[in-house]
Amino acid sequence: MTGFCTMVTSFLAMAGDPGPIERSFGEAFFIARNADNSIELLGSVIIWLLLVLSIMSIGMIAAMAMGNTRDTLLPESLVDSVRSHLAAGRYKEAMAATEQDDSYFARIMHGGMKEASHGYGAILRGLEQTADEQTTLRFRRIEFLNVLGQVSPMIGLFGTVYGMIVAFQAIVVSGGNADPVMLAGGIGTALTTTFWGLVVAIPALSGYAIIRNKIDEMTTEATLEAENMLGQFRPRRSSKSSSRSSTASSSKPDEDVPLA
Repeated sequence: MTGFCTMVTSFLAMAGDPGPIERSFGEAFFIARNADNSIELLGSVIIWLLLVLSIMSIGMIAAMAMGNTRDTLLPESLVDSVRSHLAAGRYKEAMAATEQDDSYFARIMHGGMKEASHGYGAILRGLEQTADEQTTLRFRRIEFLNVLGQVSPMIGLFGTVYGMIVAFQAIVVSGGNADPVMLAGGIGTALTTTFWGLVVAIPALSGYAIIRNKIDEMTTEATLEAENMLGQFRPRRSSKSSSRSSTASSSKPDEDVPLA
């Protein structure tokens, strides 16, 4: 009962002085303080670490979203240009167009066409190998968002545990009858670090999932488009009644692929 009365008295005293409450509320999100209003070093370091990670997370999400748009994965102008070059038989021009562009579609098309001298099968293998490499590279770049989203709650939890330890130490020091003001510092540190850990994790994991799905969708579309364009160089059988020797010669890669 005495402890409850003390808590009520402290609350009424703080309510009667709005200045410190406003100041401490604003500082609570950026600075951890002890019961004597001194700065709690470790708690403040954790808060600012999470704050910096939050800013980094937002910046990375914006940069990676801009780096994985349709223009960087499957630019319509390049697709139309390569299609027209291949349809007109201008294979060197198609090769030059894909070599000069840095998009995902250009990379996989160039990776396939440069194997033309080895036949249609080599073209497909080159395209698929380049597609796997480029997709893995893009996934690896955004993986940091996933790591950030997984680690930041753990950092926040570390601050939570530390804050609760500080609060319980205040209870021990007071002999089990701690003033609420003495507990406020540790509890405030615990809640604030948890808050910042979630602030970092939620956008990071959401951005990672959205960007990864976008990369997966666009790279699949680009690969199918490239395979469709290069499908015109697939060896064709002249007729069902042709002899085995004729069929074998028609399937020789060097004779059927005009890109070489």
